[in-house]
Amino acid sequence: VQLQASGGGLVQAGGSLRLSCVAPRMISSTFWSKHMGWYRQAPGKERELVAGITSNGDTTYADSVKGRFTISRDSGEKKVYLQMSSLRPEDTADYYCNAYSPTGTVEYNWGQGTLVTVSS
Repeated sequence: VQLQASGGGLVQAGGSLRLSCVAPRMISSTFWSKHMGWYRQAPGKERELVAGITSNGDTTYADSVKGRFTISRDSGEKKVYLQMSSLRPEDTADYYCNAYSPTGTVEYNWGQGTLVTVSS
């Protein structure tokens, strides 16, 4: 299964971006059952989970993005979105999506990320 992230770009601090992740080869019933997450990796840092959404629609966020980022999913289209607002330079990173197990283990190989660059 390959998950494809898109929507990144260059934005000024305080701006907004909406990232999209699509799973074109995942069958719908599988997508419905998966917990889906957005991760990011900044240069020299480990990849971290910034937002997750369970199969039931419950959401979780890293403290650093709470109140600024919103994750959502469209199960009909097999897409996951990350609405990012009030962006900060420290949000600059490659962003990826993946499915994760209830214990937090990512389930698929990492696909191509999308670069978000926030200028000050």
